[in-house]
Amino acid sequence: MPTSPTLAADQPPAAAPAAGRGRRADLSVVLAAVVLAVWVTSGLWRDPSSRAITVNSSDQALFEWLLAFGGHALTHGENPFFTQLVNVPDGVNLAVNTSITVYAAVFAPLTYLIGPPATFLVILTLNLVATALAWYWLLSRHLVRSRLAAGVGALFIAYSPGMVAHANAHLNWTAGWLVPLLTWGVFALRRPGRWLRGGIVLGVLVAVAFSIAAEGLFFTALALAVFLAVWALHPARRAEARAALPTFLRGLGVTALVAGALLAYPLWLHFAGPQRFHGTGFDAVIHSEDIAAFGAYPQRSLAGAAGLGTNLAPNPTEENSFFGLPLLLLAVACFVALWRRADPGRRATLAALGVTAGLFSVLSWGSLAKWDGRRTDQLLPFGLLDGLPVVNAALPSRLALVVAPVIGLLLAYTVDQLRADPPRRRRVATAWAAGFAVALVPLLPTPLATSARPPVPEFITAGTWRQHISPGGVLTPLPLTLDVTPDGQRWQAYALAHRQGAFRIPAGFFLGPGGPDGRGRIGPPPRTFDTLMDQAGRTGLVPIITEGSIQLCLADLRYWGVEAVVLPDEVHGAKYDLDEDALRRTATALLGPPRRVDDVWLWEVPAARRDEAHPR
Repeated sequence: MPTSPTLAADQPPAAAPAAGRGRRADLSVVLAAVVLAVWVTSGLWRDPSSRAITVNSSDQALFEWLLAFGGHALTHGENPFFTQLVNVPDGVNLAVNTSITVYAAVFAPLTYLIGPPATFLVILTLNLVATALAWYWLLSRHLVRSRLAAGVGALFIAYSPGMVAHANAHLNWTAGWLVPLLTWGVFALRRPGRWLRGGIVLGVLVAVAFSIAAEGLFFTALALAVFLAVWALHPARRAEARAALPTFLRGLGVTALVAGALLAYPLWLHFAGPQRFHGTGFDAVIHSEDIAAFGAYPQRSLAGAAGLGTNLAPNPTEENSFFGLPLLLLAVACFVALWRRADPGRRATLAALGVTAGLFSVLSWGSLAKWDGRRTDQLLPFGLLDGLPVVNAALPSRLALVVAPVIGLLLAYTVDQLRADPPRRRRVATAWAAGFAVALVPLLPTPLATSARPPVPEFITAGTWRQHISPGGVLTPLPLTLDVTPDGQRWQAYALAHRQGAFRIPAGFFLGPGGPDGRGRIGPPPRTFDTLMDQAGRTGLVPIITEGSIQLCLADLRYWGVEAVVLPDEVHGAKYDLDEDALRRTATALLGPPRRVDDVWLWEVPAARRDEAHPR
């Protein structure tokens, strides 16, 4: 069987290490991966239910809700890809959102046992560990001979700046373990006689990846396509690629059939179902990588803790490059050293890696170049692609995440080559070790910043809410649930996971239609009631209330079918503090005096009053 064209060593492997030494190396990598994952997430382990990731508690609340809803949908026979529980009366198309359906189903028993916040933390931690181990498996079993080299490459990729940044609550992007499995699956298609089984396996992997991280799947497919094209066109590999092409295409066809069958319904919902949209609710201009960010240090690193971090990302969750200048120089040195000693076949692999990293770096800069926070008028290649379907739903800065695995592979290949050198050449390894230390030690991750968040009110945990709304009725917290005020979905997640039944809420944190030019937006378009409550919470001042605004707010409550309006003593603002007293006084001016029930203020909205503005 011919050598795989993967990012491989492209030379016959040396004899396997002694079984005992290999097992010790494997165990050491597992231990390192677990320790680093627990270290990064340690702030949440203190008390998952009352702690939140400081810079992204809104996404944390969303993923907790998705876990609770997915388990509820599975156990109650409901549609896991569309829900009427939020954004009443229109509902939300979860197929076009990041619904993590596979995670929700697999971890449903754990969600019911320990609750959504703790399950969220378990998955986040396991994601980091699994990413390191999956890359270690691919490297040590298929690409390099040295277990040390595989460990260095795998641990760097799993805890690279971009992965640690996305550990700020992104269960989709931290599922980096999918990438080495997809990569292995693609290259396994070329094995003679294995294309059918390989195609089936890869089709299932694609379906799983789409469920967990569709954007990541898209980027992985693009990166593999670029790599394969450059590798196959290289003179040293052209004949081998031509010979393998028929088998590869047959396997790819099976993959498309299997993945298409598994994803037929969610893909229909994604592109043609209700509440669909095109583009995204995020600004691609803002979410493009600053060129200077590649040489900068991330905030959650030793260098960042020492004051060397920067604010070149749109937010701390999107530090997608931030490799630091020493690592960039080390990567170039690794590439040059490997190239100088490579045979033509290995140079094909290195050329493909270099083109892939370079292309995705440039694309991550977006449509217009930006340097150190200052945007220029220089048009970049991404501007030619931004209007294409699917591409217009991706954030360009995240394309930089492709670069980290390339750097990790270069590090692994270099260590592997140094380990294979004869003893007389190993003096050079001392200089290389110093270079690795200077480049990698400043990037060692520090724990995610966490802070306390209000507990779910007793009004919800005790099930008192069921006494104040009809079965399946609509309840809304104040202010309404949005990305910046995620309490409503946290409360709903608690009720679903504790089998209390389901109440519905207006608005919510999701991507849906209603943005400019038919594009998506975060949450629904605002109405009078939620606009007034948002103004009160932000400013601490009661807005001017007129009879007209009261009637408009009553009309909004009727549109949503709200039966109860609830204000806890402490409202969680994901981005800023909110004034609970101003919220209470504003709601009182609109709806009359509230009642104190358990630990919340409650305004009941009788059906007659909800219909007052628009009688039937």
